[in-house]
Amino acid sequence: MYTSILEGVMLLWFALTIPFLIFVILDIRSTPENPILKLGFVLVTAYAGVIGAFLYVVGCREPLPGLHERYVSARWRQVLGSTIHCVAGDGIGILVGAVIGSVIHFSPFVDVAIEYSMGFLFGWAIFQSLFMRDMAGGSYKRSLASTFIPELLSMNLLMTAMIPISTISLANIPGGHNPLGVVFWFIFSMALLGGLGMAYPMNWWLVSNHLKHGMMTVRPKTHDSESMINKHTDMHHMKEVYPSRGIISIMASISILALAAGIIIAWFFGGL
Repeated sequence: MYTSILEGVMLLWFALTIPFLIFVILDIRSTPENPILKLGFVLVTAYAGVIGAFLYVVGCREPLPGLHERYVSARWRQVLGSTIHCVAGDGIGILVGAVIGSVIHFSPFVDVAIEYSMGFLFGWAIFQSLFMRDMAGGSYKRSLASTFIPELLSMNLLMTAMIPISTISLANIPGGHNPLGVVFWFIFSMALLGGLGMAYPMNWWLVSNHLKHGMMTVRPKTHDSESMINKHTDMHHMKEVYPSRGIISIMASISILALAAGIIIAWFFGGL
C-alpha cells in the first residue's frame, strides 16, 4: 500500500509539472528579466514542478507593466534570483553525474563525488563565469576568479541537503537507481528542492555582501524605464562593499562543516 501511494504521488507530481513548466516557458518570455535567470526559472520549474512555477510568479514575474525594477528590488527576491541561478546551473551537472553514476553502478560515495564535481564545474565554469562574464567586463578569466568563492559556498549548502536526501531515498525506495524510471527523477527533484531551501540563507549572505547578483531587469533600449538593468544588481555597485578575507574564510568554513554534516547524515542513515 505504501508503494502504491508513493507511486501515485510521483505520477501526480510529474503530471502537474508538465502544464506548469509550459506556463513558465511561455509566460517568462514577456518578463523583462536577464535571459540567464529566465533559463534558470525554466530549469528550476522542470526540477521542482509546481513549486518552481510558484517561485517564478511570486519572485520574478512582473505584476504590472513597468514595475519589474521595483518588484524585484526586495531583498528576498534578490536572494531568490541568486539561489535560482545556483540551483539551475549546478542542477544540470548534478543530474548528469547522477545518471552516469547510476548507469555505471559506482558506489554511493563515488556517485556523490561525481555529482558534486560535475555540478560545481558546470555551475561555476558555465552558468556563472561564462554566461555572466559581461558583469566582469567581458573577461572569462576574471569572471572565473570572481565567482569561484560564491559558487563554492552556495554549492556546499546546496549539497548539504541534496546528499542526505538523495542517498537515503535511493537506499530505501525501490527503483530509485534506474534513470529511466520516475522514481529516480522524483528523488532528485526532491533533493534539488531541499538543496534550494538550504542554499537560500547562504545566498542571502552572498547577495547582502555583494558577492553574488540577484534579480535583474533588462528592457529593450527603446523602452522608457527608470533603468536598463536594476541598480540593485549592478555589478559595478557590488564593488562598493566587500567582506574581508577573514569573514569569507569563516563563511567558507561554515559551508564546509555544513557539507560534512550532510555527508555524515547520509553515511549514517543511507549507507554512503
